[in-house]
Amino acid sequence: MTDSIEKAWFVVHTYSGYEHKVQANLESRTQTMGMADQIFRILVPEQEVSTVQDGEVKTSIENDFPGYVLVEMATPQDGNMTDEAWYVVRNTPGVTGFLGSHGAGSKPNSLLPEEVDLLMKRMGMTGEKVVDLDVEVGQTIKIVAGPFNGMEGIIRSIDPEKQEVEATVEVFGRETPTELGFNDIDTNI
Repeated sequence: MTDSIEKAWFVVHTYSGYEHKVQANLESRTQTMGMADQIFRILVPEQEVSTVQDGEVKTSIENDFPGYVLVEMATPQDGNMTDEAWYVVRNTPGVTGFLGSHGAGSKPNSLLPEEVDLLMKRMGMTGEKVVDLDVEVGQTIKIVAGPFNGMEGIIRSIDPEKQEVEATVEVFGRETPTELGFNDIDTNI
């Protein structure tokens, strides 16, 4: 396989409640069967949810799509996964099939790039680091999106991994901290 191989995300249907077990099984089978060059990432679509109970904030992980696992696979032939990768995933314990497959041995359709971007954002992950922002702590920025749109803030911390900055914004005469994505700020003020 070459470095320029195309990749696509596919949705695998599992028994509900077995998503993490399927993820572990598939990761193990990928290694033991030598498929690491065709099966890349396996994700359970989850997000962190905060709730307030009895005055306390409790955080839990919630499965967005019970019964489904996302698998990133190589698609070297006409946008389809290889027969070997299809066989390995399809025959993993707990997998009942692929979403977008028409049955009778047909291969499934991959997710569209827009769908993948939406899912990754929802899970707090970004597919690719697209913004290279040259800012420093203490710098004044202009906010161009969200509830503080049009206001100025001062950067307090920078997190390149999450593609976010923490800034303080003056609201009703008080400094209010807020987290902003790199795409939500403008450094040219």
